[in-house]
Amino acid sequence: MNVFFEESGDFKVAAIMSESDANLQVEDARGKRSKIKAHDVRVRFDKIALADFMPQANALAEDIDLDLIWEVAGGEEFGFLDLAKEYFSASPSTLEQAAMVLRLHSNPMYFYRKGKGRYKAAPEDNLRAAKAGQEKKAREAEMMAGWQAELLAGKLPEALKSHVKALLHRPDKNTIEWKALAAASDAAQKSPLRLLESCGAIPDLEAWLRDGFLSEYFPKGTGFPDIALPAAPADLPAAGVRAFSIDDAATTEIDDALSVTPLADGLTRVGIHIAAPTLGVEKDSVMEQVVLARLSTVYFPGDKITMLPDAVVEAFTLAEGRDCPAVSLYVTVDADFNIVTSESRLDVVHIAANLRHHDLDPVFNEDTVNLPDGGPDYPWKTELLYLHRFAIALEKARGKHDPNRVERPDYSFAIDAQADGSKRVRIYPRKRGSPMDKLVAELMILCNSTWGKQLADARIPAIYRAQAMGRVRMTTQPSPHVGLGVAQYSWASSPLRRAADFINQQQLVAMLTGEAPRYVARDPMLFAALRDFDQTYNAYADFQSKMERYWCLRWLEQEGVREIGATVIKENLVRFEGLPLIMRIAGLPELARGTPVKLQTIRTDYLDLDLECRLLETGEPAAVVEEEEELLEVADAAELPEEAEAAPADATAGVMPAA
Repeated sequence: MNVFFEESGDFKVAAIMSESDANLQVEDARGKRSKIKAHDVRVRFDKIALADFMPQANALAEDIDLDLIWEVAGGEEFGFLDLAKEYFSASPSTLEQAAMVLRLHSNPMYFYRKGKGRYKAAPEDNLRAAKAGQEKKAREAEMMAGWQAELLAGKLPEALKSHVKALLHRPDKNTIEWKALAAASDAAQKSPLRLLESCGAIPDLEAWLRDGFLSEYFPKGTGFPDIALPAAPADLPAAGVRAFSIDDAATTEIDDALSVTPLADGLTRVGIHIAAPTLGVEKDSVMEQVVLARLSTVYFPGDKITMLPDAVVEAFTLAEGRDCPAVSLYVTVDADFNIVTSESRLDVVHIAANLRHHDLDPVFNEDTVNLPDGGPDYPWKTELLYLHRFAIALEKARGKHDPNRVERPDYSFAIDAQADGSKRVRIYPRKRGSPMDKLVAELMILCNSTWGKQLADARIPAIYRAQAMGRVRMTTQPSPHVGLGVAQYSWASSPLRRAADFINQQQLVAMLTGEAPRYVARDPMLFAALRDFDQTYNAYADFQSKMERYWCLRWLEQEGVREIGATVIKENLVRFEGLPLIMRIAGLPELARGTPVKLQTIRTDYLDLDLECRLLETGEPAAVVEEEEELLEVADAAELPEEAEAAPADATAGVMPAA
């Protein structure tokens, strides 16, 4: 005797070897023995060979009219044998019984499984919905097959054009569009990105890079909610100084200004004035929420995404000709440039001038500052020369003055739109460590380190940057910054552009007014803000670096550069001459650090932002210019140009101005 039985959702046949009330010992056609439950047996048969039973039963099952047996079944639960009697005859054969089991079990859309050979017909509404779903799947499968064929033929299907951004940057892998693309990619043995690019889905590589960043960090767009401008206190005292700022020509978020006031007995008072957007900002206000959501202004060649809306920036930027509320640090300096006293206060500062780099560079530079008379006359000459001498004294006091230090240049980008809609890029060097840079950098280091100490002395928590063992980190504890040579270093000089500075200014204003600070000791909200800022700020810097890399590759193509010099940094990593471009060159032999090489450009891969090169010749290794962490932090402090956030030495060699 043989049995047709169910096992783990499948149906099998086997010969009975032995049997008890609850179990059977069976052996299949291959000689494999197993033990099964008696209640899993559906049909017993003896006249058909094991090898023939299942094929015949399956063939007979396919001929059973599903719609007919669904109508016959009715709404009550039933056994398969009952329905077999209704459909075949009053005495269905063992083969017909098995066929009915197979037909019922393989169509759960029509019949719900109740176990032990019993079923129940699906309600009419459920069946109708299931059929509609099945038809939809069939239509989708047909559409997907068509899309796959078009993609493999190098054509972007019309139906996918509106989904390109999502497929490139934030694909939903449950959609039929993604499934079709993934299947076509597998067939073409390409990544989905490469396949879409080959189909013309990425006509603008710059927009593709930008859209990828925006989809991740600004999924709701770059717009701002309505923000009511906070009202600065009306009783702030007048500073009684004429201040000036030094910035790139395109800078709109002017955070800092300087003043110089001669005093009696050979003393001079130097003022460092920082824009005060935090004045009047209430806890959990819309403006504070925007700052903690944006966390920083995003800079990249040709554009920027500001941390604060234009109306807020316009209200608090230190614009020429205005009297602006500010958080000011005043230091009294003696004739030898030693700081005698320092004082921080809130006041209203008259901004007499916004000086710009392109105007100062020709007259205030390394050549003119060393002349006996300081070079030709120009506005603010006396103040600038004094502050430059003061900056050198500050640098010496930090133990970081080295007049023989060789510094790599920074690089500025300008993106020019053409009449035909295309763009051209200009990349030009700007010497790091110029008198103008040194002046602003040293005064901002003084400001940030002094305010960090004042907050620490007042036991008011703040956000600091610390460096030890070559590693820079953000912390809420005042800790030494070895690279800068200061005991503590807070970021507080760019509150219009960085959330860390905005938060620190909130704490500083509370200290100066005697009010309760926004963040208390061990405040989890402060820790969260620090963590979010650190992660986001680094991500923004990575995006800036990626866009600069893109425009460097574009410049090489635009200028038709076929051969270019570079210098080996280590292994196959090289720094290109005249560009803020560092990349690995595949196949480069092992060369000493500092070895000059000449490379031939072969192919540019904009998707990977890579450049294939061939080595043409090598030279003798030169002295290596060390990129100290101090230099990077000085660039941070100087903020020259507007976006000057120094990137890691192994990522980029320069900084980028607003274009």
